[in-house]
Amino acid sequence: MEIALVLGLLLLAIILFATEIVSVDVVTIFLLISLSLLGILTPEEAFEGFSSDFIIILASIFVMVGALKKTGVIDTFISRVINVKKQSPTVLTVIIMLFASLTSAFMNNTTITALMLNPTIGLSKLSGLAPSKVLMPLAFASILGGTCTLIGTSTNVAVSGYIAKQGLERIGMFDIAPIGFILLGVGILFMLTIGKKMLPVNSKEDLEEDYAVRKYLSEAVILEKSPMVGQKMIESEIAKMGFSIISIIRNKTKFIPNRYTRLSLGDTLIIKGDIDELLKIKDIPGVEIKADLLDFNTKDDELHLAELMVLGRSDVIRNTVEKLNFRQRYGISILAIFRKGKTISDKIGKLRLQIGDLILVQGNKESIDLIRTEIDDFIILEDYKPNLNLRKKGILTLSFFLLAIILGTTAIMPLAIAFLFGAFLTVAFRCINANEIYEDIDWRLLVLIGGMSAFGIAMTKTGADKFVADFIIQIFEPLGPYGILGGFILLTVLLTQPLSNAAAALVVLPIGLQTAAQLQINPITFAIGIMMAASVSLLTPFEPSCILVYGPGKYKFFDFVKIGGLLTLILMVILLITIPIFFPF
Repeated sequence: MEIALVLGLLLLAIILFATEIVSVDVVTIFLLISLSLLGILTPEEAFEGFSSDFIIILASIFVMVGALKKTGVIDTFISRVINVKKQSPTVLTVIIMLFASLTSAFMNNTTITALMLNPTIGLSKLSGLAPSKVLMPLAFASILGGTCTLIGTSTNVAVSGYIAKQGLERIGMFDIAPIGFILLGVGILFMLTIGKKMLPVNSKEDLEEDYAVRKYLSEAVILEKSPMVGQKMIESEIAKMGFSIISIIRNKTKFIPNRYTRLSLGDTLIIKGDIDELLKIKDIPGVEIKADLLDFNTKDDELHLAELMVLGRSDVIRNTVEKLNFRQRYGISILAIFRKGKTISDKIGKLRLQIGDLILVQGNKESIDLIRTEIDDFIILEDYKPNLNLRKKGILTLSFFLLAIILGTTAIMPLAIAFLFGAFLTVAFRCINANEIYEDIDWRLLVLIGGMSAFGIAMTKTGADKFVADFIIQIFEPLGPYGILGGFILLTVLLTQPLSNAAAALVVLPIGLQTAAQLQINPITFAIGIMMAASVSLLTPFEPSCILVYGPGKYKFFDFVKIGGLLTLILMVILLITIPIFFPF
């Protein structure tokens, strides 16, 4: 009965993770509460994962990487290594993939991808290359770079911590490096040959044309005797009809109004709405709608167009556009949103923002510059302008980060203590504000990993892992250890589609360890196979790094299925061959 309950909760979790009805951390807490109330786990067991040393390691890395980003270290290294000058397509792809992979071996791959987006787009334009030819290689390289070290991904850290709790030997900092470098080499070679031919050529056009906003915008002039003269914008007939007033031209000055701005005689209103619906405004007394569609002059107008991207850990994620109130909060108006290959230009108020969303906005130079320099929720996609202003505190932070790696790798200190010490020094020397460290830690990821570790305990405790292991052995045993290892690699890759990489690995890991015990073979072989398989799943653009390049590259979903799917298949074969060599059965 308990086995059925645990597997039923797992199935429910997979569905909830895949549909994103609620956030992953909420789903994880629900699982822990359910397992506790059902008597499957004690409260101590349910929350044991949150006191694990791998949680400390991950939190410490978040703090130091956050400081490296804020002090200009990462941006300085990117601008120096990726020289903003014309490069041949092959050289450009190699430089981008090598730098992304080597940095993501020690830092979060989503962070690296986000920081390298603008340099990569700028370089591609300078080299006369479509961004779509280099952005997917950037994302793939940042993901594969994480397979080279223990701290390359949160999945690696979580798996190492879990197997240590099972009494097995921890994975060392560079134990998986030989396999990781082989995977990375194959990935780069693939993208320079087969992948290069398969990548689409999606040139970035004018922003208005990209988003097709011109057909949604028009001008309406308030005439004499109009009932809207003196009305607040929110009370106007145009607002009540469901149209959005993007900006107002008054006395030759264009500005973005708020909902309480009072309309005046002679105001020209820039209105967004369906082109057929716009004609109904003519029925409002004292309003003249111009027949010609609006044409922006983005260079000379006081208001400019800009393209924002929603980042991975932004506070705006899952909030509606209406609730965020961009006009009041940022002084800009939203014209359209580009998501997963489609432009959304009307009724976007109720839309909940997601990672990777591209937002076309209009605002004055000061508001856009404020987002560029002060707001961490977005990045502005534009031509790259190198920032070589490296602060002294950045050098200190980098030194502390390297010190933590050395202390942990040489076993002078336990790995968790070494990274906690590095984070402590970063804060103590004021390389990062003490209040900012809580913003840089990805709490949802920590909750997910801590909770799914407890779910692994539930599977082991109830025998659910043995039940599923018996089923897998029955299917794959005729193929021998290689066949069973291949089965686990395939299962993990498939589960990374509805689940995060870390969650998929932690779900399959107890089953893999139980299978190894029953077959009396090395459990580390299966643990490494499951861990590495979670990081080579490039089948779809659901991985955060891939989501970030999806919009700017103007890719289609099938582009990832076609190119990423073939590369994933090749990498799975590489894993099946190399893992038993470095970690024998």
